[in-house]
Amino acid sequence: MARMHVVEGSMAVAEAAKACRPAVVSAYPITPQTHIVEDISQMIADGDLQNCEYVRTESEFSAASMVQGAEAAGARTFSATSSQGAVLMYEVLFSIAGMRLPCVIVMANRSVSSPISIWNDHQDAISARDNGWIQLWAEDAQEAADLVIQAYKIGEDHRILLPVMVNMDGFSLTHVYEPVEEYDQKMVDEFLPPYKPLYALDPKNPISMGTLAQPEVYTEARYMVHNAQLRAKEVIEDVAKEFGQMFGRYYGGLIDTYRMEDAEVVLVAMGSIIGTMKDAVDEMRDVGMKVGIVKVRSYRPFPVEALRAALKDVKCICVIDRDISMGMEGALFTDLRAGLYAKSSAEVLGFIAGMGGRDITIQDFKNMANKGFAKLKGEKVSEMEWYNLDVDILPEGI
Repeated sequence: MARMHVVEGSMAVAEAAKACRPAVVSAYPITPQTHIVEDISQMIADGDLQNCEYVRTESEFSAASMVQGAEAAGARTFSATSSQGAVLMYEVLFSIAGMRLPCVIVMANRSVSSPISIWNDHQDAISARDNGWIQLWAEDAQEAADLVIQAYKIGEDHRILLPVMVNMDGFSLTHVYEPVEEYDQKMVDEFLPPYKPLYALDPKNPISMGTLAQPEVYTEARYMVHNAQLRAKEVIEDVAKEFGQMFGRYYGGLIDTYRMEDAEVVLVAMGSIIGTMKDAVDEMRDVGMKVGIVKVRSYRPFPVEALRAALKDVKCICVIDRDISMGMEGALFTDLRAGLYAKSSAEVLGFIAGMGGRDITIQDFKNMANKGFAKLKGEKVSEMEWYNLDVDILPEGI
């Protein structure tokens, strides 16, 4: 039986990365990601992670470029970043996906500037949703660590060959101590064999990667990345089930559901707020209110079919976004409505909440669900709301 130990979320993720036996790790420290790469660096220095080189760089752009080059040469790699660091990586993230390199990066989700905020929301990852990376989202430290191992198996599958971003909420998960199971290295090795690239840079068999594409072939190259994302839906489900059978922990595939058996109003969200949301739903269920939860575990590829199936009998859907697509609305809200268009008669409400690390309490989730019930009664409810917006501190006309 695996041994449980109480460990910081960052260390849990570092231990998972170590168990995957990366050959190259490169990262630049940025709050709240720092402890992840600090722990891995210490493992390498102490000899606990062997046959692995930690490459120090002067920026996140260079760190992403370093893992890109190493992965192109056939090495399994690891990196982690957050917020402005992810923004600095942005150009390279597109290139990695376009070259079909199955890098794994942990995103310690944090607000982006300006104004400067070191606290948690989802703007960093959401702004990178269209670059070709698979995006997986964790509810707690154990799931974040387990997703790292699953990410390699998903991305390195020759049907996929795409990079994977594992998202864990900054501070709420990276710096919180939770009980996490230690990994049995033999089990991880059995689950995740050594990486065998379909192609790699080799002087004895020279090839070119990421070269100029003429208009006659560029569309087809982008289509291949898109099609690999669609194929990844089945692989994500299969890998989650295989992991559950071997390690005894199954979190759902593309999505997970909670108390959905007869739910009329459903809360939909991603990340660590799901834990608090479950407490809110339990309390509402105790007084007879039919509320449920759909947790989105895979944001890219977007689980359209799974969401349609889970929400087919629901009367009102409340989507909580910890991001904003400026000039529009929350990205998850937009995607879910598009996916359900003409397929569901449910009312859909959107809430922008938890930005810049602002707490979302049990009562807040109850309030959101109650607005769903109010909508069903015919009351006037805003379709999209900036929840708990303090209008008193807003200057006029700006």
